[in-house]
Amino acid sequence: MTTLKPHTALPIAPSVLAHLRVRDDAGRPALPYEDPEGDAPLRCCLRGSLPGERIALVSYAPLRRWAAATGADPGAYDEQGPVFIHAAECAGPAAGTGYPFAHPGALRTARRYDAAGHILGGRVLTLAADPGAQIEEALTEAFADPAVALVHLRAVEFGCFLFEVRRAP
Repeated sequence: MTTLKPHTALPIAPSVLAHLRVRDDAGRPALPYEDPEGDAPLRCCLRGSLPGERIALVSYAPLRRWAAATGADPGAYDEQGPVFIHAAECAGPAAGTGYPFAHPGALRTARRYDAAGHILGGRVLTLAADPGAQIEEALTEAFADPAVALVHLRAVEFGCFLFEVRRAP
């Protein structure tokens, strides 16, 4: 996990990754390939891929997975979308690397959910010179609302899930 003060960016859990490497959340088999260019946002280790790494693009339903573990029922807010993962098990995120996929000019949204899995709102971010500070500010703002249970950071351009942050226990 990438630990930050006071929030933690969570990668996709290893047990979920093992499932996604066989069959994704849309029921399709994973189709690994060699990444020719690199820089695909890997949700297993929260970093960009390297040229030549074996990766897979799979469909992932992050809210559905969270809801199954918590007993929530997100209803129509349940969605699935594309994510890149390593084709084989990896070591996970390196400690202390800051918020992943945060670079100046990136468009992000911090989508807030309550304990039932319903969207409470969000905040669109155009990342500037200190993207980590902007993300931290958005998370602090989100969790100031006691009804917010988790936040998904997503890429605005494609709507892709990047990582999840949960309320600290």
